[in-house]
Amino acid sequence: MTPDTTPDTALEDPHTEPPPPACVMCFNASDPSGAGGMAGDVATIAAMGAHALPVVTSIVMRDTADTFDQHEIDADAVAEQARTILEDVTLAGWKVGFLGSADNVSAVAEVLSDYTEIPLVSYLPNLSWMEEDALQPYLEAFRELILPATEVLVGSHKTLQDFLLPEWDSERPPSARELAVAAGEHGTRYVLVTGIMLAPKAAAKSATPGQPPEQYIDNVLASPQGAIAGEKFERFDTSFQGAGDTLAAALAALLAAGSELQPAVAEALSFLDQSLDAGFRPGMGNVVPDRFFWALPPPEEGEGGEGEMPDPEPEDPQTKTSPRRVH
Repeated sequence: MTPDTTPDTALEDPHTEPPPPACVMCFNASDPSGAGGMAGDVATIAAMGAHALPVVTSIVMRDTADTFDQHEIDADAVAEQARTILEDVTLAGWKVGFLGSADNVSAVAEVLSDYTEIPLVSYLPNLSWMEEDALQPYLEAFRELILPATEVLVGSHKTLQDFLLPEWDSERPPSARELAVAAGEHGTRYVLVTGIMLAPKAAAKSATPGQPPEQYIDNVLASPQGAIAGEKFERFDTSFQGAGDTLAAALAALLAAGSELQPAVAEALSFLDQSLDAGFRPGMGNVVPDRFFWALPPPEEGEGGEGEMPDPEPEDPQTKTSPRRVH
């Protein structure tokens, strides 16, 4: 009997195509600032080595500081975008962001229901800019239709509290576990809660003796059974746009590539922290994460020691901006 040598031959054949990267379908709004929304998803997923399949759900009117309005995409058009490419491409992960309307939530949920074995990371942004008569139906639809399909729900502590525990009346804020219990009642397996402000006593433990404690925030992965993992980061003294989309998209890409949940969360949080640390301000508003911080060239000899940032490159006299050599 002749042994099957096809796998070895295929590996040695220079004409054999390498396997494609993991493909992640993203449902999100078009954000003209490029900080969050679909632009943020595509940049983040590319930086993580995966391939984004972007499905636009809404066109938001915003700058780098505020969101002012949106134009919803028709629900049938949202579903058709998704189903057309799903007939052609093998999917490995989902990422849900802002879906625009309750009708679009329903359309997306119907698509998701045909691929229940694929992990879904859902991100709930701050939607305080929406009119109340549109916001409440949207949140109710998201709660009833998206949460049951969600593996990990990502959001800031305040946003998730308002969404999951709107009647919370205790003087203390809810814990990540309590938010996970509330999400679990709708079928969500895990929550990744960001921006948990640490009490002064907890923050003081991280301080250098003789110096006032720095401000730290906690980011906690939790299930209804309790907190599973967490990462504490020093609080940046600035405002960012697109941080939540970046974290959720990075996690979706890692899970799609086959990573286990806990190491994927740790890596996604580290990626976010470094993206924010390298962030830039393209306009007069908030800082935008630099998802390609790792692609910047290292400092040349004599430009700075280990751990030091290189001096900024000279301005281009034509554009008056600092050129960034991403490669």
